Amino acid sequence: MNTYSKFCPNVFVAKCEERHEKGEIITVETKYGKENEHIVHNLVKQGGGFFYYSITRVDGYNCQERAKRKVERYEQAAANADRRAGEYFDKSNKDAGFLSLGEPIKVGHHSERRHRKAIEDAQRNTGKMVAEMDKAESYREKADGWAQHTEDINLSMPESIQYYAELLEKAKAYHQAMKDGKIEREHAYSLTYAKKAVNEAQKNYDMAVRLWG
Repeated sequence: MNTYSKFCPNVFVAKCEERHEKGEIITVETKYGKENEHIVHNLVKQGGGFFYYSITRVDGYNCQERAKRKVERYEQAAANADRRAGEYFDKSNKDAGFLSLGEPIKVGHHSERRHRKAIEDAQRNTGKMVAEMDKAESYREKADGWAQHTEDINLSMPESIQYYAELLEKAKAYHQAMKDGKIEREHAYSLTYAKKAVNEAQKNYDMAVRLWG
């Protein structure tokens, strides 16, 4: 059985007992028993009797699609919370006509119980309405947060080769310009940080090529 194995940040590869060819479609099972179809790309590691391959989902599901589904889920949750808030608002105003008169509770009168219940219901439903409004706002904030990641590219995607190649070129150009004095160094470590950015970009590019090249 093929299973998932963490290979590097954001990347899970297929851990296989048998060899596979590039372009072959295999089934990979999660630790929860769910099976997904994947396209085999590169053999990235071998050891312990297992072969480790970079893979992409046949259905196209990736980090961008995950973010989009999160957005949809939270937007729907926000809409549901808004609907519930509206229902509680209506309930809280069920006896608004009577309570708006501002009459004091007539202790001992046959209306006392109804009067107290109307106030309690209005307060309880108003509290629930506010709680649902807060939930809706929280869900919308989460949806907005995930919406910022719908165009993300990371090492789990074949597109990362081009992406990190461009980042590497920009990092190199920035570092060289700083060395040549074309870009002012803001502090003593500016050049060190620029070189660090080049190294990081190179590392990511090399990994992208290993995975998808």
